Amino acid sequence: MCPPEHFAIEYVINPWMDTGTAVDAGLALRQWHFLHDTLAGLGHRVHVLSAQAGLPDMVYAANGAFSVDGTVYGARFRHPQRAPEALAHQGFYAAGGWTFAEGNHVNEGEGDFAYLPGAYGGLILAGHGFRTDPAAHAEAQEVLGRPVVSLKLVDSCFYHLDTALAALDDRHITYFPGAFSAASQRVLAQLFPDAVIADQADAEAFGLNLVSDGRHVVLNAEATGMGEKVRAAGYQPIHVDLSELKRGGGSVKCAVAELRPRP
Repeated sequence: MCPPEHFAIEYVINPWMDTGTAVDAGLALRQWHFLHDTLAGLGHRVHVLSAQAGLPDMVYAANGAFSVDGTVYGARFRHPQRAPEALAHQGFYAAGGWTFAEGNHVNEGEGDFAYLPGAYGGLILAGHGFRTDPAAHAEAQEVLGRPVVSLKLVDSCFYHLDTALAALDDRHITYFPGAFSAASQRVLAQLFPDAVIADQADAEAFGLNLVSDGRHVVLNAEATGMGEKVRAAGYQPIHVDLSELKRGGGSVKCAVAELRPRP
């Protein structure tokens, strides 16, 4: 995670951003700390990446890379305003001794990649349409050695895969069908017939931008309907208020890069 010490809406690169609306910097930081402490309280070790001045979106730490079993596929951001973030993330992984592969194609890390180690022997779901080039999916497959299923996003409000789909555990997902092309909807229905299906209200409340450890599902406070859906599916929802980060187009998952070291 990376604290929102420099978080602000200084430009518009997604439909949620509005430079005319000021961010409450103090509230953003308090909300971030609550998320950090919630994850730590669940028993997870949380590493903190130092924020850098001039990079207001760095708080969305999930976008910097994507890791699977000790190997990291680095981001190459679509928008120049965020491009320097990739180097900061690369430095973090280099210091930790991870095997790092720099992305040659435009991709935004875990924003557009999700991993399910228990599904089909280990499966990566990958989004494209707004931020990540389809060529990055093939590149990630070569780097990470796991099959990649490409999914087309068609609604700009759900510009990253992690705004429209989430892994609930090693084998199960939840997603909002309306964010995907008809063909991608058919692929998801075939691969995950028992998925938890979200509706547009869930997605607009950033209820799919969640982090799950297979038992606890941490999600945005506004997403009460989504919380009931995951509870009915056997998980324990934990709501956190990230209203300020939502102004920039992100919530829980955007703020958390999940680290997957070698087994």
